[in-house]
Amino acid sequence: MNISNEEYGELTKRRSHNSKLCRTIPMAFLIGGLICTLGEALLNLYGMAGLNKDEAGALTSITLVFLSILFTGLEWYDRIAQHAGAGTLVPITGFANAVASPALDFKSEGFVLGLGAKMFVIAGPVIVYGISASVVYGIIYYIVGLFTK
Repeated sequence: MNISNEEYGELTKRRSHNSKLCRTIPMAFLIGGLICTLGEALLNLYGMAGLNKDEAGALTSITLVFLSILFTGLEWYDRIAQHAGAGTLVPITGFANAVASPALDFKSEGFVLGLGAKMFVIAGPVIVYGISASVVYGIIYYIVGLFTK
């Protein structure tokens, strides 16, 4: 099927529905806030269990990533995201979903060409630009440190 860019633009415009900002923005805020509240509750729970701040923070992140991947596998995450929009994207759970979702979608193509190759299709650019930005920041930090001693 060969279609021009203009035809493709018209097709996507007809097929996509406009979101109602009055509804989606508060839902994104609410669901994103609930995810962050869950994270804070887990952090406090792990702290009360005797873990220090660093250990509790690491375990909180691990728990949120695990729950996100579990919800993605059970197909609950997409249902939540339909109502919450960017509220599910921003926290660490959104990144876990971005890695797990393509992995689950392409697992039938095998471990190497399916799971391994497609796992970072969405999250790969985020990792690349995140690492690149941290290297640039590190160089700037080092140079500034040379002149402030």
